[in-house]
Amino acid sequence: MALANFIQQAWNKKSPWLKLLRPISALYGYVSERRKQQYLVGKKEVYTAPVPVMVIGNITVGGSGKTPLLIQLVQYLQHKGLRVGVISRGYGGKGPFPMCVTAESTAEAVGDEPALIVERTQVPMVVGPNRKQDIALLLSKYTVDLILSDDGLQHWALGRQIEWIVLDAKRGLGNEKLLPEGFLREPKSRLNDSTVIEHSHLNEHKTALNMHLAVGNPYLLNPNTAIKQDFCASDCMHAVVGIGYPQRFYQSLSEIGVTHITQHAFVDHHSYIYQDLQFNDAYPIITTEKDAVKIKALLKDQTFTRPIWVLPVNAVLSEPCYALLKVQLDSVNISI
Repeated sequence: MALANFIQQAWNKKSPWLKLLRPISALYGYVSERRKQQYLVGKKEVYTAPVPVMVIGNITVGGSGKTPLLIQLVQYLQHKGLRVGVISRGYGGKGPFPMCVTAESTAEAVGDEPALIVERTQVPMVVGPNRKQDIALLLSKYTVDLILSDDGLQHWALGRQIEWIVLDAKRGLGNEKLLPEGFLREPKSRLNDSTVIEHSHLNEHKTALNMHLAVGNPYLLNPNTAIKQDFCASDCMHAVVGIGYPQRFYQSLSEIGVTHITQHAFVDHHSYIYQDLQFNDAYPIITTEKDAVKIKALLKDQTFTRPIWVLPVNAVLSEPCYALLKVQLDSVNISI
């Protein structure tokens, strides 16, 4: 955990010492490109699903807003009457894979992001490292018109008809170097091959295809009669967060007037234990929905006397995003 945080901070600061990792980045780039070409030229099999596949991913390590975007797209397409299914790697989940994600699924079994996606949308969803097996299980259980792949942008064994890449405008591409010298999974030229959705703050958009996160009203994860039920933004709070880019969470807190915080940043997909939430005071905790799906599992066996507030966010897409989506779906014979 300490090493991951150290590297993350170095990326964010564009630390000069990162150039020492350049030989490893060169090897990473060579191996990644060689593997990609094996699929593109037919040396390795690419699986084409019987229904269209749309991949939602990024070329950077760490949070970009991909999960809120996917949730918004699922809800939008469901509202349009489209039968949508979702597949995901299920990162952090223990399986066994492939596995259907239901309202009863735990983040420990299926991963935090899949648990949150189904909690918010009730969409048919399957997780597992083998996308072909995921799709087979999904289609054996449900009838769907479109499959959304949560991440999988670099999973070249999966054929896809549509790709959306989310790019955080504030983080950008860092030093524009591949892992581990920088936080790029692929060269920046990859952005030329797909639809790029700029994630930035409201009124700071530089492109027509953009999104921002709208902050909702905090809600209690552990409501009971012994806990204060009213949210007060001026309270001192412990900001507990385990996402790829915790600064975004702190910014969201600032937007609703929460400024007196003690920061507790864990690595992305952190598995919480009881001691992570123990502090020498009575201040409330505030966290993200992604973290909450894991923290709530602790509430079944432990008693928390301090309030644990959850800050929801919703992706707001520009109208050109929806217009382009319609065109892209029309191209694969899906009308909305």
